[in-house]
Amino acid sequence: MLPSTRLLLSRAPHRLASCTYLRPFSSGRPLLNQNKPSAQSVSPHAPIGVSAALHAASNPTLTPRPKVFDEFKLTDRVAIVSGANRGLGLEMALVLCEAGARAVYCFDLPKEPSDEWRKTSEYVRRMGGGARLEYVAADVRDQKGMWDRAREIGDKEGRMDVCVAAAGILKAHTDCLEYPAEQFKEVLDVNTNGVLYTAQAAGQQMRRFGNGGSIVLIASMSGSITNKDHAWVSYNTSKSAVLQMARSMACELGRENIRVNTLSPGHIYTQMTAAYLDKQPHLLEKWSSLNTMGRIGRPDELRGVIAWLASDASSFCTGSDILVSGGHHSW
Repeated sequence: MLPSTRLLLSRAPHRLASCTYLRPFSSGRPLLNQNKPSAQSVSPHAPIGVSAALHAASNPTLTPRPKVFDEFKLTDRVAIVSGANRGLGLEMALVLCEAGARAVYCFDLPKEPSDEWRKTSEYVRRMGGGARLEYVAADVRDQKGMWDRAREIGDKEGRMDVCVAAAGILKAHTDCLEYPAEQFKEVLDVNTNGVLYTAQAAGQQMRRFGNGGSIVLIASMSGSITNKDHAWVSYNTSKSAVLQMARSMACELGRENIRVNTLSPGHIYTQMTAAYLDKQPHLLEKWSSLNTMGRIGRPDELRGVIAWLASDASSFCTGSDILVSGGHHSW
């Protein structure tokens, strides 16, 4: 056996399963006699893409039609979104309804939903199609409580398909060398532990019904960079932990077709960021100058990413972090 052939075999023997035999190098290139690999999965929208075009070529009576929007449909699916009483969470809950979800359960701390939530719920009702927003008073820091609420939803709906863990808090600037233990713990309890408990609650029901699912953990660009001139050690730490949490969960759950990804927004104008911007107007210009687009983002500019991650359109995406930051990382 030629040395170069031995090297190829020793490095990747598991990749030769579909080959009938391997010949030594000829003219510096390996010659493989491969059987056609069998399909490991089939899209629920098949035939789709080029396969649909080839199918149509042999079936002259078939009327071609675009299927890309079918891939984004969430027809009859059930979702949990935490932190969805207002802000980004509510925006994300709404787009899931628009994509066809049967029911989106909005978890948040207040006992009663906000006026913003009520008006959005009525808007969903008026759209028609049968989608509905449901409000659930829950504390993401309560692991058992989150698990119990999710099980009740599973019992009622008979399925669980999507989870968006969006609940989060941000504290005022605090010197990292003087950061109080209780305040640090408070931020991590919501932003990290609460994200895990939300993902667990939904994931348990996905496993229970065996239909797979999509879990989206809302991280932040602050999980992979540090915000210039901002003393947010607890927030940055919590979001960095969420990135690794998603990768770890994705590796464990991939074989069950439960996908886990993160969405990392840049500076977005929300109630949470407004607490800084409204009191310090100069920050708007500063934050805007830090990305390539020269402005901060809108909550609605995250809708498309959420719809994609929740749907079949992203069926081979797991363990990934999707940055939506206006190019903040690109300098």
